[in-house]
Amino acid sequence: MHDVVISGGGPTGLMLASELRLHGVDVVVLEREAQPNPAVRSLGLHARSVEVLALRGLLDRFLAHGQRYPGAGRGLAGLEGATVELDSDHDYVLGIPQPTTDRLLAERAAELGAQLRRGAALEAFQQDADGVLVLLAGGDRLRARWLVGCDGGRSTVRRLAGIGFPGEPASTEWLLGEIELDGSVAPEEVARIASEVRVLHRGFGIGPAGDGLHRAVVPAASVAEDRTVPPTLEEFRTQLRAYSGTDFGVRATRSLTRFTDATRLAERYRAGRVLLAGDAAHVHPPLGGQGLNLGLQDAFALGWRLAAEVAGWAPPGLLDGYEAERRPVAEQVLTLTRAQSELLSPEPGPQAVRHLLGELLQLEPVARLLAGRITGLGIRDEPAEGDDDPFDLVGRRMRDLPLGDGRRLSDLTHAGRGLLLDGTGTLPLEGWPDRADRVALAPDRAALPAPALLLRPDGRVAWAGDDGEGLERALERWFGEPQPASDHLSGAVG
Repeated sequence: MHDVVISGGGPTGLMLASELRLHGVDVVVLEREAQPNPAVRSLGLHARSVEVLALRGLLDRFLAHGQRYPGAGRGLAGLEGATVELDSDHDYVLGIPQPTTDRLLAERAAELGAQLRRGAALEAFQQDADGVLVLLAGGDRLRARWLVGCDGGRSTVRRLAGIGFPGEPASTEWLLGEIELDGSVAPEEVARIASEVRVLHRGFGIGPAGDGLHRAVVPAASVAEDRTVPPTLEEFRTQLRAYSGTDFGVRATRSLTRFTDATRLAERYRAGRVLLAGDAAHVHPPLGGQGLNLGLQDAFALGWRLAAEVAGWAPPGLLDGYEAERRPVAEQVLTLTRAQSELLSPEPGPQAVRHLLGELLQLEPVARLLAGRITGLGIRDEPAEGDDDPFDLVGRRMRDLPLGDGRRLSDLTHAGRGLLLDGTGTLPLEGWPDRADRVALAPDRAALPAPALLLRPDGRVAWAGDDGEGLERALERWFGEPQPASDHLSGAVG
């Protein structure tokens, strides 16, 4: 029996597999497609996703293949707000095409020992009190203790689990392509035409994408009945001509895909031993570029909780806290993308709202609130009732602090364990050596916002203070019952 089977080998599934493998969980990833998908459905990573990569020691790999765009990715449907500096060492969008993100995450999962089975499609499953029996197309069977659906907006896992997916169906579709031009239209003419068309059709765009390619997006003629079928080159050319009067001399494509404004949210993220993450739990228009980021952060929030359940030390409610924390975040993203879809309309009403929002976004607090939501930096998991939080830190992500000894916070989080940053030098961490590490810091050198911090494996603050009793309560809440004294090993990492 495997510990976990993940259906879906996209960014969410691969990130989750890596997080589970950090804790020794036996995991198999099933991917329907026999080969990696070359379609560029996502173009970049927001600041919180970049922080997540840094916390796991992966950022340098991604920086080597991407480009940093400082201050980008904070607008609302093209509206730019007041300039605000975000509370992050990674105040930029990392431009990187999704196939590259997929490849780097697949390499990471393989390095950690995850099994990725391509050309393996989940067809059915049956669950009982002890696990889930997964049936594959072709007749193979796998049994696991848990099944996670990371299989996209048309999730087979979600459907078979009987989890509702209410929301709005697609009313508009766009075609997205990476294309080669024959040079018959000069680059400055391409830019001029695109600028003119976007005055009335903000869902249109074309521009250089590197490697001699252009990236173009154009509204489709209608919503396709089967959106799994990619558009044809002629369909793409036809729509380019319909909106701009030219097809810009498209002669070939590297990838063509379609996306819509369908907006839906799963009624729940768990059914027994079956869980959902990424697009299987939520779909929305790609405006703001939050979809892939939302899925990566779902996986980051779920991985350590599910690993704790597998290991047997998860305190009551820890796993269910995944939905309690992440579903409200998805609701916020759906609200933002619904609003942006309306702002694309050329009708007078939406344009009046657009004008008003443009003025409001010049106010620094408004611009900061929006930037925090789009980048993921403003997300806070609500503290539990009765939490003693005099520093107003519990539930917040902690930025990559300098620790005063040449190291940064992210240098200590690669293993995905809990972390006690102790500026008092007196706080014990004896009962949880297999789940958390303690680092003693010089209080006059470390940039801690409290005397001591306890961080969850996902980098969020579980406790802040200087009293041992409060720390022990937080440890038991997030890391379960302590081990007997005779089993204690040193949890210090220096």
